[in-house]
Amino acid sequence: MSHFSPPRALLLVLSAFVLPTGTVLAQNREDARLVTATQVLEELRATPDEHVPTWLLDRAYGVAVIPNVLKGAFIFGGRHGNGVLSSRDEAGRFSNPVFISLTGGSVGWQIGAQSADVVLVFATRRSLENFARGQFTLGASASVAAGPLGRSGEASAGVQAEIYSYSRARGLFAGVALDGTALMFDHKANRSFYGHDVTTDDIFMGTVKTSSESARRFIAAIVASQSPAAAGTAGTLIGPAPVATPVPAAAPAAPAEPAHSFPLADPKPGSEPH
Repeated sequence: MSHFSPPRALLLVLSAFVLPTGTVLAQNREDARLVTATQVLEELRATPDEHVPTWLLDRAYGVAVIPNVLKGAFIFGGRHGNGVLSSRDEAGRFSNPVFISLTGGSVGWQIGAQSADVVLVFATRRSLENFARGQFTLGASASVAAGPLGRSGEASAGVQAEIYSYSRARGLFAGVALDGTALMFDHKANRSFYGHDVTTDDIFMGTVKTSSESARRFIAAIVASQSPAAAGTAGTLIGPAPVATPVPAAAPAAPAEPAHSFPLADPKPGSEPH
């Protein structure tokens, strides 16, 4: 009996076919990565008591999904996986996908797990800016902490992390410590997907475009994981939001205090608003 869910098994089979050109084959690999990351978000959204809290995603400056991170037993152990990341601009729109890789030690890994899906929620703009500058180490380039869970979970008392991390292994979803893990810009994958060399800033700022349906669905899955109010403002740079995404009929009334950029600056990133 196979341990793969039908959609993921189908992806693996389709990815094995030899396509007419190397370019098409390469792009197919990146599309498959996006489809798998989208499935991770959709599966997590289907378990409201064990997922990234909506209020945390509403305040996120960026979201990364790294499916099927593999754990190795060589030397002291390690982990590696490939995923995608999207940042949110001041208007609340999510960027095109940035292809990334994650590599690091085994500290903080779930006992007995061989692979896991990892989700990172960037709670500050600075953490994304540091990532854009080059190789990025969780815990050094930005503080990282195991994230809260559930409908109204709260971060640990006194924790004000820039990034909150989660992993799901063998059906269990939990916050996970990833200090010392490197998060890197995947130059080869980004070149294959966009057709030429690009930088993190090119993608974050919308300088490069894509009409990829798999990219649109990945962004739509992030938006759908937010609260209806936040989802209504979180469009995407690659096309209109999905039909199911609620859209306010009229702009909200002007606030009494001066307006702020979106996402809101959060003095205590990750803490539940009152």
